[in-house]
Amino acid sequence: MIRPRTAGAGTGRAGRRGVLRYWPQYLAISPFYLLFTVFMLFPVLFSLYLSFQRWDGLGEMTFVGLQQYRFLIEDATFWLSLRNTLLIWVMNTVPMLFFALVLASLLSAAKRFKGFYQVALFIPNITSVVAIAIFFGAVFSNQYGLVNLGLDAIGLPTVPWLSHPWAIKVVIATLMTWQWTGYNALIYYAGMQAIPGEIYEAARLDGAGPVRTFFSVTVPLLRPIILFTVVISTITGMQSFTEPQVLFGNNNAVNPNSGGPGQAGLTMVLYFYRTAFNNNDYGYGAAIAWAVFLVVMAFTILNWRLVSRRADK
Repeated sequence: MIRPRTAGAGTGRAGRRGVLRYWPQYLAISPFYLLFTVFMLFPVLFSLYLSFQRWDGLGEMTFVGLQQYRFLIEDATFWLSLRNTLLIWVMNTVPMLFFALVLASLLSAAKRFKGFYQVALFIPNITSVVAIAIFFGAVFSNQYGLVNLGLDAIGLPTVPWLSHPWAIKVVIATLMTWQWTGYNALIYYAGMQAIPGEIYEAARLDGAGPVRTFFSVTVPLLRPIILFTVVISTITGMQSFTEPQVLFGNNNAVNPNSGGPGQAGLTMVLYFYRTAFNNNDYGYGAAIAWAVFLVVMAFTILNWRLVSRRADK
């Protein structure tokens, strides 16, 4: 009696034959997956495992379960870093996207030198963040900064930009706004080029002026792109690290985890970095890193739903 061949067995053998048949192609793409596993997947999984351990980087690991996360919930410094991050993110993202839209509109209306303007807008984004932070530290210096010299020249009181809690946040937000405004402006400009000219012509025939056309035609049609920039700005803004690290990296005389006076520039990623690599507390640092991931994911989903809901109306 001949036993009928099952579909599963045939499918399995066909799959193995397919792998053997296309092994050169699989071999060609294997370096990516090997590098991804070694340098991306393994570190992520190891950090999750490490968040349940107590480890100083040299001795043996000690399993502590959820103790790191319990301490994280009660850690006042972590909540301070979360508040600082959210404030800097709001102070940076709102004006940045507004100015990006304005610059994109001006660039779209320009008749000459568009290529020059596009390069000029993109230069801040490709410039080293460390160099930008050093430059802004000099410009906003309390004693000899160009901003305070300008305020003094017109008779206004100077501002302790690098020592006042709110002024510190303004400096960091201004730095990030200057760095990313041009990048987002070019994205908006590319989106504007895809809007048919007939729509603008119809708006002009209906008597709509430039401002009415901008808010009634340009902005609604750019909503998918605005959603993209809001999500990307949320992800990058919530992970701000280099800016406060360079501006206030040496200001740790009182507290090794400070981000300037009063820890006003201490962000979540900066707190994670100094907990893990300055204090050699890698287990708690991993727990902070996962908390940062959850916060970023939560705000990204929130922004996505808010903007998508408005776009559907």
